[in-house]
Amino acid sequence: MDFYNNIGKMALGSRLRRLSEQITEDASQVYKMYNVSLQPKWFPVFHALSQGQDKTITAIAEEIGHSHPSVSTIIREMVKQGIVVEKKDKLDGRKNVIGLSKKGKEVVTNMAPQYLDVTNAIEEALSQTRYDLWKAIEEWEFLLKQKSLLRRVQEQKKLRESRDVQIVDYKPAYQEAFKKLNEEWISKYFKMEAADHKALDQPQKNIIAKGGHILVALYNNEPVGVCALMKMDDPVYEYELAKMAVSPAVQGKSIGWLLGKAAIDKARSLGVKKLYLESNTILQPAINLYHKLGFKKVIGHATPYERCNIQMELVL
Repeated sequence: MDFYNNIGKMALGSRLRRLSEQITEDASQVYKMYNVSLQPKWFPVFHALSQGQDKTITAIAEEIGHSHPSVSTIIREMVKQGIVVEKKDKLDGRKNVIGLSKKGKEVVTNMAPQYLDVTNAIEEALSQTRYDLWKAIEEWEFLLKQKSLLRRVQEQKKLRESRDVQIVDYKPAYQEAFKKLNEEWISKYFKMEAADHKALDQPQKNIIAKGGHILVALYNNEPVGVCALMKMDDPVYEYELAKMAVSPAVQGKSIGWLLGKAAIDKARSLGVKKLYLESNTILQPAINLYHKLGFKKVIGHATPYERCNIQMELVL
């Protein structure tokens, strides 16, 4: 117990496994005590069939929340022990169904006293605890169904790593990174165009000097992401969110999100009413990010890029 208290919640799975193994071992002894020829792991399948209706393996798996292969393995073991039988469905000869054998039906009858004693024993144990384990398990199952433990850990990892990200204003020292990061993704999916070269080769002249802004994401003080707010000569849109790029080496750390939010905050500080962007639907993660940031699809705006097949705006 001291080991688990010392290591903390990191060992949740190990501690639950230990508890499960302890209960399973006791359950095996309980079956022997009542002369019931079942293994504890068979019980969910056995109970699903004890209502008297033959069922397919798929139906059993869905009912008890186990995988199809897991139920198939248990069924084979139970068939070998003569507890269940496999037969053709009377309504559909193409399907096999599983039902209790004569021996299995006798087990149902013989288990009645065991059901009663086990239920009472568990109720007695629960009455001696401060927390209701049964309700707690139900609550955890619900929570993990909504969002798995893996997903929760992934989110915490991104949150922790995002704290090491700084969004700073552009300075000439970042020119090489601004160009390299953008050339990398553009060349991977498309071809560099004249408008790309113009913006990337001389960002100071063609973006900042014209009233634009460039933001740089630093991770461990290294430039790993960039995006620009480019001043537009347009009656509807004042600025375009453009040239957003994140190094593949640091993707998954919410850097695109942080850059996008910082660019939007900058646009608001400039009094921008509508922010515009262009992209391509092949870049699905980017499109998802723009939707998450609040951008909506628009149509009909002139574009200098051949690769553009989607235009979006954000009303600020």
